[in-house]
Amino acid sequence: QTKSCVMATVAINSLLNYKTEKYIDTKNKAVGVLHRLFQLSVIGYIIGWVFIVKQGYQEIDDAIQSSVITKVKGTAVTNTSESGLLVWGPEEYVIPPQVRTLLIFQTRLKPCTADETLTSCLLFSFCFFCLLSKGVMSGKCIRNNENSNGTCEIFGWCPTEKNIKPQKPLLKNADKFTIYIKNFIQFPKFSFSKSNILETTDQSYLKKCRYDEKQYPYCPIFRLGDITRRAGCNFQDMATLGGAIGIVIQWNCDLDKGTSHCNPEYQFTRLDATVSNKSIATGFNFRHARYFKNAAGESYRSLYKVYGIRFHILVYGKAGKFAIVPLVVNIGSGLAVMGAGTFFCDIVLLYLTTGKNMYNVKSTDTSTDPCGTP
Repeated sequence: QTKSCVMATVAINSLLNYKTEKYIDTKNKAVGVLHRLFQLSVIGYIIGWVFIVKQGYQEIDDAIQSSVITKVKGTAVTNTSESGLLVWGPEEYVIPPQVRTLLIFQTRLKPCTADETLTSCLLFSFCFFCLLSKGVMSGKCIRNNENSNGTCEIFGWCPTEKNIKPQKPLLKNADKFTIYIKNFIQFPKFSFSKSNILETTDQSYLKKCRYDEKQYPYCPIFRLGDITRRAGCNFQDMATLGGAIGIVIQWNCDLDKGTSHCNPEYQFTRLDATVSNKSIATGFNFRHARYFKNAAGESYRSLYKVYGIRFHILVYGKAGKFAIVPLVVNIGSGLAVMGAGTFFCDIVLLYLTTGKNMYNVKSTDTSTDPCGTP
């Protein structure tokens, strides 16, 4: 019973007493230099990388909320054998108006009646199969006589589309057109919002400015020729067969330094680029039709195959602001790494040095049971 009481007393005292680490001055310069270098490296990492480069003392909000509005401006005049004299404005070459697509070249197929029967699929003598049909086949084989080759009867629009690629852009001067990109962003965690437009009362600012990284960084108006040039492309070549350009708007905001350190950065890249310029996937085009009726009530259709430049606008960003929690977490992580350095140096000292036996004796104390033996 006395022994149990003593053991209980020792257990309670061990919980209430404060213990310190035992330090031994080894006078080993090699291990001492290794320890100091490790400590300096950790301190340099914490101050230089964590706090200065990565700003580890800040709370980060990367859930950016963004809205983008675009408008294209510019006029051109063309005179071709297909369409005659035409004046082109945004209403003609931006299709549809709310999609960020600039149409540079159009080929038009002449209108025809909807109920006209086409016989454009060549057949062998007995109509065994059709080669390529651009309509719905009726199942009938049309022949002039029993000895002639036949054709498949189909229902479709005429004339059928000709697979002809344009050799030059229709709107050659479209590189002088401008695109207005209005971007609003918000970081909800910090209730911070901003736009890429200069806050000014000058009503003529947007009429006379053009984006320049140094002179007009808050002008949201870009020339199309400048955009393609920044993307590493030739505008005339790209306008011929079309293409896709990505416009990336990057917001990196340090809110501890004020709103002046929250500025948009633009990057331009061609998205349909391939390793080889001979790829069949290069370019951008689509087809659309316009329907109407003549005086007799017959249905007509004008088919357009459109080659153009499509713009994809992507917005990324993050904002940072001082907070005590990430500061304490990063300091604690650094101290933990420094403790790992001490553990590594102890291993070197106790197991890899010539005086390891002496260091093992000095670093270890053996105590007896305070209650004695029974």
